[in-house]
Amino acid sequence: MAMTARQRAKVSLYVQAGLFVAVIVAVVLATDWQTVGTSVFNFGKIAPMFPDIILVGLKNTLIYTALAFVVGLSGGLILALMKLSTFPVYRWLATGYIEFFRGVPALLVFIAFGYGVPLAFGVLWDVHVVVMVSLGIVASAYIAETLRAGLQAVPPGQLEAARSLGMPLPRAMVTIVIPQAFRIVLPPLTNEVILLTKDSSLVFVLGLTTAQYELTKFGRDGISSLGAGLTPLLVAGAIYLVITIPLSLLARKFESRSARTKR
Repeated sequence: MAMTARQRAKVSLYVQAGLFVAVIVAVVLATDWQTVGTSVFNFGKIAPMFPDIILVGLKNTLIYTALAFVVGLSGGLILALMKLSTFPVYRWLATGYIEFFRGVPALLVFIAFGYGVPLAFGVLWDVHVVVMVSLGIVASAYIAETLRAGLQAVPPGQLEAARSLGMPLPRAMVTIVIPQAFRIVLPPLTNEVILLTKDSSLVFVLGLTTAQYELTKFGRDGISSLGAGLTPLLVAGAIYLVITIPLSLLARKFESRSARTKR
């Protein structure tokens, strides 16, 4: 007798569950847990990483992220307004900038501003300035497109009403349009902060003093200096999650609030 659709779905579910359990059992039996414990979960050897990884690495990661986000948000807003400008040259410049820095690896920008510019022009920049400029200009290209979408999502009637009341265009944009656009794009902006937090690890390509280390640098150096295998990187990754998971939850909260507002 032929099975019904519900019976076939139930059999498929049981087969998938059985295969999943079989794979898990095979992995558990095939794994050398003593080696894994020594090379991945050897927390007893990473005590020298503390408290520096928290007081220095976490602090610098947050500082680098904040500096880059300020530059990226400021530049992104300017680019978004240029992209929506009625003056063609502004649109061309903004489009060229956005396409270039969205297409170029952030690591290449780090190297350019960390080594290329100092050698070419004889300037010596602090690492905070390099991170702020490098990450900031890359982030501004992505944030610009996000803000542009937000600005275009604001009903045109808002601006038209303000203009009909005699409000100058700059004031109408600053007081009416831009605040509404920011509320619309809060979720993707929060995700951009998460990306910047992770991209701040690219600072490792620069010559850093211990006081300038961020989380990834501590994890990378710990592999060779502590003899704890991958454990230092595991700890650094866990601290990254302490930053990014709350931000992800915040982004979801903004998304749900935005969805309720639309309804």
